[in-house]
Amino acid sequence: MESKKIGFIGTGVMGASIVKHLLTAGHEVTVYTRTKSKAEALVEKGAKWADTPAAATMGQQVVFTMVGYPKDVEEVYSGANGIFSAAQPGTIVVDMTTSEPTLAKKLFNQASERGIHSLDAPVSGGDIGAQNGTLSLMIGGDKAVFEQMQPIFEVFGQNIVYQGVAGSGQHTKMCNQIAIASGMIGVCEAIAYGLNAGLTMEDVLRSITAGAAGSWSLTNLAPRMLKEDLDPGFYIKHIIKDMKIALDEAERMELQLPGLSLAKSMYDQLLEEGYGDNGTQALIKYYQ
Repeated sequence: MESKKIGFIGTGVMGASIVKHLLTAGHEVTVYTRTKSKAEALVEKGAKWADTPAAATMGQQVVFTMVGYPKDVEEVYSGANGIFSAAQPGTIVVDMTTSEPTLAKKLFNQASERGIHSLDAPVSGGDIGAQNGTLSLMIGGDKAVFEQMQPIFEVFGQNIVYQGVAGSGQHTKMCNQIAIASGMIGVCEAIAYGLNAGLTMEDVLRSITAGAAGSWSLTNLAPRMLKEDLDPGFYIKHIIKDMKIALDEAERMELQLPGLSLAKSMYDQLLEEGYGDNGTQALIKYYQ
C-alpha cells in the first residue's frame, strides 16, 4: 500500500493504538492532542507533533479525528485553528468519534463546500480491538471515498462496513451502543446472581460465553469485573454521552427505548458516585 501523509487528532485510549498501527504500516503520521504528554510515546515511535488541529492538518492527505464529545468535534473542525482552516481541497477527513448523526451530516456539507471529502467512521471493539487492529468500523459518506480509504481502514480494522450516506455510520454506532448499554445490565446481573448462588464464576463464564448468551462484553469485560479491574477500555462518561445521543435521536423518531433509559439512569448514578473515568464494566458496582 502506498504510504500516505496522515494527520491524527485525539490520541486517547484507542487513538494511540490506531496511530501505532498506521506508523507500523509505513504511513507518515502527525498527531495533535490537547495534552501533549499523552502523545510522547507516539512521537518516540516516529510520529510528528503538531501544536494545533490546523497544524496537524496542513499538507496531509488524510486527517482522522477521535475526540471526546460532539462539541470537541465541532471545535477541532470549525474552530479558529481547526481542520477546515487548513485542509486543502481533495483532503479526506474521517471522524471516528462517536458523535451525533446530525453533526456528521453538517460536517459533510461544510467539507463539500470546501472541496474536502468527509466520512463519519465510528468504531467498536474497545481498547482490546484497537491494540489488536481488529476494530469494527461503520462508515457513512460517499461510497467512492470509502473505497479509496478502505486499505487504510484495514490497517487497524477487521470488520469494515459501508453503511450509506453521511450520518449512517453514526446511526449504526448508536445501534451498537444501545445493544452494549442494555446488554451490560444482563452481564452484571448474571455475575451478581452467580456469586450470590455460590458458583465459581470463572467456570460459569466458560459455559455461558460459548452458548447463546455469548457476547463481546461477556467474554472480554465479565472477567475484568471478577478481577475488580475497572480500567477503561471505554469510559463511563463517554457511554453516557452516547446514550444521550441515542435517546435524543430516538425522541426525534418518536421511538421509546425503555431498556436504554434504564441503563442510562444506572450509569448516571455511577457517574455521581465518581466512576466516570472508569470503564463501562464498572456497572457491576451498581450491584455491590
